[in-house]
Amino acid sequence: MTLEWIWAILVFLFGCCIGSFLNVVIYRLPRDKSLVRPPSSCPACGRAIRFYDNVPLLSWLILRGRCRFCGARISVRYFVIELATGLLWLGLYIVLFVYPVRALGLEGTGPLERFLGGGWLLWLAHGVLLTGLLAASAIDLELWIIPLSLCWTITLAGVLSATGAGWVIDMTVVRGHRLFPTTSAAFGAATAGGLLGLAVAIILLETGRIPRSYDDAEAEPLEVDEGDTNRLYSGEEDTAYDHRRESLKEICFLLPVILGAVAGGLMYHRWDAFARVWIGFSQMPAVAGFLGSAGGYLVGCGVVWGTRILGTLAFGKEAMGLGDVHLMGAAGAFLGPLMIVVAFFAAPFFGLAWAAVQMISRKTRQIPYGPFLSLGILTVMILHDRLWVYLSSLYIG
Repeated sequence: MTLEWIWAILVFLFGCCIGSFLNVVIYRLPRDKSLVRPPSSCPACGRAIRFYDNVPLLSWLILRGRCRFCGARISVRYFVIELATGLLWLGLYIVLFVYPVRALGLEGTGPLERFLGGGWLLWLAHGVLLTGLLAASAIDLELWIIPLSLCWTITLAGVLSATGAGWVIDMTVVRGHRLFPTTSAAFGAATAGGLLGLAVAIILLETGRIPRSYDDAEAEPLEVDEGDTNRLYSGEEDTAYDHRRESLKEICFLLPVILGAVAGGLMYHRWDAFARVWIGFSQMPAVAGFLGSAGGYLVGCGVVWGTRILGTLAFGKEAMGLGDVHLMGAAGAFLGPLMIVVAFFAAPFFGLAWAAVQMISRKTRQIPYGPFLSLGILTVMILHDRLWVYLSSLYIG
């Protein structure tokens, strides 16, 4: 067995271990439970799971999906998540280094050499994104929510990896092959202004100057007709929301971000002294990576949030969730502003495919939109270079 085969097996096992922890995240995070304490235990009898019964894949198979102590069934989801995560990390390694679908520009003749030559950071960053998407999709399918803390954690990983990429991989390679998001001086100025506007919006929200949307404390008494589509039951039998009014609150939150981005762009284009200083500063490797990732985050959030607001104003009921907004923002921190927009428009095709399957099978099962967004992001990650060439040809043409 060659060293590369051994390394591929280790990559798969590493992914399975990540999947074991991912099962903890999927179960505990949306239920506001600690991810560390208490140790894993059987939901039926409460007995702590021994370390030798917590080996990814093998333990579930050996125990035949049952608790060692009480014989209660252990959901097959645990095995599926561990296997899927292992395959995701292994598949990512294969498509990046063994049968590369992207031109990485890294030194080395073999997969392991390219991996150790800086490619490990790209593999690790995209692995974190895919793992986060898997967790978000699993939670969304079960509970119809995407925890914002999960999205923020993914976003932080994206921003840190893009900021530090220039210290691991030559910046000319990063820029030339678009391995991590970077920015032009003009877009970086708009991004910086948008970030300042976001900080202002958060301060105004926390101090109560901007009201929170869908705040239970402001929900109206439930006195609506069954046919009234301008309200959504909050989960409590005695409250309801005026969705169009809630959308106006969200517009108020987004206004400082939009105005900040416009102001940053205008400063760059109309103030020559600022532009000269900004060009040198914004193109420093760490700054360019940070602003490129942050710009992807803002655009990812913006394209979904804009759709959410327009859909809510048009139809009088909540269109898409804030979890979807932050999930696309998190992916944008890895993919950059252009590709995250492409991913957003790719997602509906998976929704249409699901609808076609239901029509053929004559079974109706409504599922949330988060998994479709995740599939759109995955598609863009795999077809990145081909999509870039196609979009560039349209732009040049």
